[in-house]
Amino acid sequence: MNRLFHIFANRRMAALALLGFASGLPLGLTSGTLQAWMKGRGVDLGTIGMFQFVTAPYVLKFLWAPLMDRYVPPLPGRRRGWLIVSQILLIAAIVLLASCGEHAPLNIVFATALLVAFCSASQDIVADAYRTDILAAEERGVGAAWFVSGYRIAMLATGLGAFTLVGQGWISWASAYVLTAICMGIGIAGTILAPEPQSAPDTPQSLGEAIVPPFLDFVGRRDGWLVLAFVLVFRLPDTIAGTMTIPFLLDIQVSNTQIGMIRNGLGLGMTIVGALCGGAIVNRLGLKRSLWIAGILQATSNFGFWILTKTGNDMTTLVTVMLIENFCGGLAVAAFFAFLMSQCSRTYSATQYALLSSLMAVAGLLIGSQTGWWARQWGWDLFFGISVCAAIPGLLLLLWMRPRDVPENAPDPRGFEIGTSKPSPVGLSE
Repeated sequence: MNRLFHIFANRRMAALALLGFASGLPLGLTSGTLQAWMKGRGVDLGTIGMFQFVTAPYVLKFLWAPLMDRYVPPLPGRRRGWLIVSQILLIAAIVLLASCGEHAPLNIVFATALLVAFCSASQDIVADAYRTDILAAEERGVGAAWFVSGYRIAMLATGLGAFTLVGQGWISWASAYVLTAICMGIGIAGTILAPEPQSAPDTPQSLGEAIVPPFLDFVGRRDGWLVLAFVLVFRLPDTIAGTMTIPFLLDIQVSNTQIGMIRNGLGLGMTIVGALCGGAIVNRLGLKRSLWIAGILQATSNFGFWILTKTGNDMTTLVTVMLIENFCGGLAVAAFFAFLMSQCSRTYSATQYALLSSLMAVAGLLIGSQTGWWARQWGWDLFFGISVCAAIPGLLLLLWMRPRDVPENAPDPRGFEIGTSKPSPVGLSE
């Protein structure tokens, strides 16, 4: 118990919670908050829909991640140096977006929002790489849990917090953006607090070395393609149900106020509890068993929405379902993030983690864009029934993936020849 407490409560975990907050803070500024701002300016819905493209850097971040593996800023540490650079640029970009005000041309607003998303995605690249580099195998689940907790609190701040302040007329949207830029100082504090890895990983000696070996490493492993397929499908139940949760709740006559209180209030707390429990489970049971638990719970929580299609707006059932869904979601994210970290070499962690997270984002974008049509064609009961069954592909792949030990100093994938070299021993640990 003392050992588990030490893993949960140390300087690394405090730094990861602050870095998670800094990663979650800008996300709403280029999605829901920006859409509300544009709607307030009287921008038509078609144009607001096109603003969704400003989030493209989150999907494409693997394209410039190798630069952050190869080059080291003239600041302490490869990861912390890039964190400081990306955070300073992000603060400047948010202030620039706030300065657009109410009358700037939409193309200027779009370009500035795209810059915010680019700087935010760059910060995510390095934060994910730092998390991979700094955490030992037994700490990954807990580290992911603290990061997710900070992330969720930040999303609440830029979501519910910003909407409340602007909705009450206390501040303008531009002022809300400036306030967010000030709060990014928390991320800088996290970077300063963050310790350097005890043994610094090697740095690629050329840009080509930073680009090619990380990709070859995945296809050169015996189960590399299974890993990539698993990343694509494991989160499908949450992707399918999550995209349509709010439209469904509104359809069964749940009010906006109730959604805000239950989903963003109580739900946030349960997400954090779920994430921390997920971290403890990964530490106690190992990664593969934890992923089995997470995959089954994802399906179970979606079954709760199917029950709601039968009960309608019954407050007891609604609160129960939402609390279970948020708890299971937090647990699944912690286990899945720990899995992503286990698949990355420390030398190329920025590139490899960015590739895996981009793959997950592409799957979410492709599937999520179709969910509205599916719900309309099939009805809510069949829709949520299918979201439960969407857990099956991930669980089947998990069944086929062979667990392997993860040495602390796993060899780097440089110089691999497909089909002849032994893959780096990273994967699932029991």
